Amino acid sequence: MADMKTLLDAIEKAGCVAAMTGAGVSTLCGIPDFRGPKGLYRNPDAERIFDIDWFDRDPSVYYRGCSELVYGLGAFKPGPVHDALRRLELAGRLDGIITQNIDMLHQKAGSTRVWEVHGSPIMHHCRRCGRGVSFDEVMTMIDQNGGTAALNDGYVPRCACGGPFKPDITFFGEALPEAAFMRSQELAMRADVMLVLGTSLTVFPAAGLPRLTLQRGGKVFIVNAQPTPLDDFAAARYPDLMEFAEAVP
Repeated sequence: MADMKTLLDAIEKAGCVAAMTGAGVSTLCGIPDFRGPKGLYRNPDAERIFDIDWFDRDPSVYYRGCSELVYGLGAFKPGPVHDALRRLELAGRLDGIITQNIDMLHQKAGSTRVWEVHGSPIMHHCRRCGRGVSFDEVMTMIDQNGGTAALNDGYVPRCACGGPFKPDITFFGEALPEAAFMRSQELAMRADVMLVLGTSLTVFPAAGLPRLTLQRGGKVFIVNAQPTPLDDFAAARYPDLMEFAEAVP
């Protein structure tokens, strides 16, 4: 296994550097991996929680299932990888972050070029009239009605017209956010170096983005505890995200 200097040297020499982050980056902050032993997909209603048809039928299924993992995110702070990527951006060495995560922690850490390919709860929209409100506005509604405990009891934040507010997270049955995915593709194709951090590259189409870097002659560096389908094509592979974060100056 190559040492971390190989990766850092490649970043220093690259004209364009991209990062792609997944659940492993967030688990360092204490947020359970959706697919882990304590994750959301262990919930008996897991298939319904992020299903758009179920949301339109009964939005409380989503709000109950995500009462902590989305609306309890205020309790979580950015972790070491979020901070390392912010340092790289401030140093002019990182051109953008492609993230599969919906926890908004890259923005909270101070990163400014973040493309959320699975959507984001930063904005919510009414399913009846289309009115948009911010995550903070939805949290105010929740707090005024009893906090996350109210979500577990069936409370649903609603618009003045009576329609439920849905987060701009991509649910099953919805297309990925077009603008974010196009910008991610453009970044992946421009990148001389792509850092794949904390993702097993199994959820498509996002998992195909590093292949665009490889096809254009760029190098992919993978930092992930579990194997990925691209390990054999990576310039180097590392198992420890903390080691990466601590190595970034």
